[in-house]
Amino acid sequence: MSLVSMPFVGGAADTALHVVAVTVLLGTIAAIGFGFWKVHELPLHKAHSKKHQQIGLISALTWIGFIWHWVWVIAVIIAFVDGEKALCRIRDIWKESDTKNAGSEAEVSLEEQSNA
Repeated sequence: MSLVSMPFVGGAADTALHVVAVTVLLGTIAAIGFGFWKVHELPLHKAHSKKHQQIGLISALTWIGFIWHWVWVIAVIIAFVDGEKALCRIRDIWKESDTKNAGSEAEVSLEEQSNA
């Protein structure tokens, strides 16, 4: 079977199908690029919506993230985690453990006094 006897080869339908294929290919590449860009800019949009204090840092990290993708992950963490609330929670956990330790030490000293 020769190439000439194939259907849609060498005619107007062949050219039209090639145009459609190239259009679909370019559209798909453009959609993937646009989707990648929108996902990549997600930390920056979140920082703007929260009026984050580190917008400049997040912006720089998203741009650097095009080259080193792990940097983009840091930008996402900074943008989505409220640093002040996280530090307050860590402080509260730290104080709880100090209070528990002080309470258990007081119980041990009371037991020692009662034993003596």
